[in-house]
Amino acid sequence: MPRNQQILLDKRPQGAATADDFRLVTVETPPLQDGQVLVRHHYLSLDPYMRGRMNEGKSYAASQPLGEVMIGGTAGEVLESRHPKYAVGDRVVGMGGWQEYGVVDADVPGALRKVDVAQVPLSYYLGAVGMPGVTAWYGLTQIIDPKPGQTLTVSAATGAVGSSFVALAKARGCRVVGIAGGPEKCRYATGELGFDACIDHRAHGDLKAMSRALKDACPNGIDGHFENVGGYVLDAVLLRANAFARVALCGMIAGYDGAPLPLLNPALILVNRMRVEGFIVSEHMQLWPQALAELAALVAAGKLRPRESIAQGLASAPEAFLGLLRGRNLGKQLVKLI
Repeated sequence: MPRNQQILLDKRPQGAATADDFRLVTVETPPLQDGQVLVRHHYLSLDPYMRGRMNEGKSYAASQPLGEVMIGGTAGEVLESRHPKYAVGDRVVGMGGWQEYGVVDADVPGALRKVDVAQVPLSYYLGAVGMPGVTAWYGLTQIIDPKPGQTLTVSAATGAVGSSFVALAKARGCRVVGIAGGPEKCRYATGELGFDACIDHRAHGDLKAMSRALKDACPNGIDGHFENVGGYVLDAVLLRANAFARVALCGMIAGYDGAPLPLLNPALILVNRMRVEGFIVSEHMQLWPQALAELAALVAAGKLRPRESIAQGLASAPEAFLGLLRGRNLGKQLVKLI
């Protein structure tokens, strides 16, 4: 069995996360038992939710234990199998964590899934045709539920979720306005992803400026919003929301490093009779096949072609993750492990 490099959570962040919070180790891979498979991870997914797991406080999921392999989605290849449903060479995705190899109990529901790489690249199963894509699909279809011609907005627009959100929303005949950080990302949003407009939050860095920019970009108001960030961006969206607008609340990354973020004018939710709903996509696994089928079809048709930011080697994962939290990535952030 191969020797396995792993990255562990070594200590909990005090404020912003740093590379010193992680530790790289090398361990022996245990021999397979009946019902297990050995997976060589080709790609590791880095996602904002991981920052929340590093904290000790109460959240929607258990904290990442200290001294254990960091949680994370992986895509790779079966190297050895003692399970009848998996053969050597199968391409698979799972939650293998920040490590080069994974020994998986394949009978555990959701532990491993075979994927077809004939039309969809393996790495896309961690982004556009994976958890981020399903997240976009669920928030759009199950909460926002837009009608053709309506105006939708999404923060973190050029990330893995935002890239899928715009393709799904445009397929439903919506006008879509993104919010992203920097002119390069905004050019990418409108020039390649298909956004009708994109607002640079770095150039509109407070509530007044963001509200004014949203008014210009959304002259007919906002009918639906997908929130990944929180803070003054959400406050500005509420100021421009139409009656009966819907907000799918997926992430609040602006507050991951410190105290909870206040909402300045929650009365707007009542005044506009809005629906604001948070969701965790892993709680809706029964809908994943439907979502994944639509996302794969968009990829195959060339209507969903997101970029990927790829770091090389497991040791690069901590710095790549910190860059993701600071908005340095363009598109889905991955670590290539082979």
